[in-house]
Amino acid sequence: MQERMGNPALVLPAAMQALNALSKVPAETGLSAKLLELVNLRASQINGCSVCIDGHWRIARKHGETDERLFAVAGWRDAPYYSNAERAALALTEAITRLSDRADPVPDDIWDEATRHYDGKSLAALVVAIANINVWNRLNVATRQVAGQWKP
Repeated sequence: MQERMGNPALVLPAAMQALNALSKVPAETGLSAKLLELVNLRASQINGCSVCIDGHWRIARKHGETDERLFAVAGWRDAPYYSNAERAALALTEAITRLSDRADPVPDDIWDEATRHYDGKSLAALVVAIANINVWNRLNVATRQVAGQWKP
């Protein structure tokens, strides 16, 4: 496959600056890098963003994530490797990423479970992180960015 154009965030430097600034916010609130990379990986799997799937497992490994957790993230509901807080974050990631899949895109049970594990500031940061990876996924998929060219 060949890309349709350069990544729009690279074509428009102000967009890259904004997205990079936004990506730093969740970590500044204390959310762990490992959690954020699991969220990034799961949203990217759902969206079929090969660039982000290829890149975010690499970043997660740099933060000490294990292969078994990375390999099983698509099956997190049935895999024994995740904490209840991580499961809540992954459920929220899936709901926010798949907004059109149900009449109530983010059902109360998913939201309420997230609030049991994350306070207001960290929950806000998690929502921002999920939104940000979805922006990156859409930029990459729409313009057919090629996996392997970005090596974080």
